[in-house]
Amino acid sequence: MAIKDHGKITGFSGNEIFCLEKLGYRPGQLCLGNNVLSLGVGRGIGAGLSNLAGGEVTEITKLVYDGRKNAYDRMMKEAAHYGGVGLAGVTFDLINHGSNIEFLAFGSTVTDPNHAGSTMSFSSFADAQQLYCQIDAGFTPKSFVSGNVAYSIGVGGNIAGAFRGLKRGEVPQYTEIFDRTRHLALSRIKDAAKEAGANAVIGIQTSIMPLMGAQEMLMLGTAASHPSLQNYTNDPVTSDMTNEELWNMINIGYMPITLVMGVSVYSLGLASGISSFAKTLVGGEVTTLSELLYEAREKAFERLQAAATKCNADEVIGVKTRVYDMGGGLVEIMAIGTAVKRVPGLTTKQQILPAQAIIQDRETFVEASRGDMVAQMATASNARRSQAGPMKIIGFIILIIFYALIAMSKHH
Repeated sequence: MAIKDHGKITGFSGNEIFCLEKLGYRPGQLCLGNNVLSLGVGRGIGAGLSNLAGGEVTEITKLVYDGRKNAYDRMMKEAAHYGGVGLAGVTFDLINHGSNIEFLAFGSTVTDPNHAGSTMSFSSFADAQQLYCQIDAGFTPKSFVSGNVAYSIGVGGNIAGAFRGLKRGEVPQYTEIFDRTRHLALSRIKDAAKEAGANAVIGIQTSIMPLMGAQEMLMLGTAASHPSLQNYTNDPVTSDMTNEELWNMINIGYMPITLVMGVSVYSLGLASGISSFAKTLVGGEVTTLSELLYEAREKAFERLQAAATKCNADEVIGVKTRVYDMGGGLVEIMAIGTAVKRVPGLTTKQQILPAQAIIQDRETFVEASRGDMVAQMATASNARRSQAGPMKIIGFIILIIFYALIAMSKHH
């Protein structure tokens, strides 16, 4: 499709433009690329069979990967047309149009006034403020990168989990699936960094969302290189620290080594459910549930600690825990953080960050109809909705068996 010039329109804020000036750059055009795809009948059948089996739904993984890549490539072509040397603030959006999905890629061109006519040399998930932190911390951005995996527990997992749900404790089937898929997304973003010739992926943002009856785990970040990471070319460093945190840790001599995760899926159990119901009548602590959820978090932390020990890290920082209600008395606990190691002589170029690099821009366009309460409700129900596909299949199978038994009894 033809590229049309649209004047001096940029996505950079005033604070970002200040940071670009400090780096010797100027703001350029806002760029976008889109791609509309359909799952198709053949892929739909394949995705359905993958849902039945459980694990990765490769058809959906590939579909959304291709959709985003096509949109990204078109955006990069537009940025090159505008004479940019880089693209910052790259991000994706996804919009449903009936049975079709539109993938959108956005970013703003970075230009170099001292080198007119230069070709594109980098793209970055970081906005201009974050880009300043990365570069001052010694990282050279190379490419925006992503890693994704669409997955389902599947019919087998749901049936096993349903029976396991009668008892309290960890459900190994679920833990294995969730742990494997989460690390699969991480391995894919590292592979993308290697292809870009980088030795690190920094500023990783992780999201988990329902998609086509399954769940997708998506990681976005910036592939970059640092001179102190020469030995990590074949196994790039990964970090989910914010870029400001990254600058602070580099400043005091700590280098990120790897993003680490710990996963545990627990059943609250039938007995716990009964005792919880009884407690609601009289009030007070539900001791069995307190102990069980404490145990689930400790199990996730143990796995996080084991991963950090394996890579010889000094500590794991910025640890965040997420709890996903999977329905049916099942919960997933995920702990995620960045393992770091002290490196002698490591520091930043400057000893103080300018205020403009850390000030958060305020949203000046607010939709009153989309309040925080609605967003929170949507987030809380995401995990349950994501498993709707497999559960509907189970219900359909049970219904068929039920009617078959009725028919057999009438026949006899």
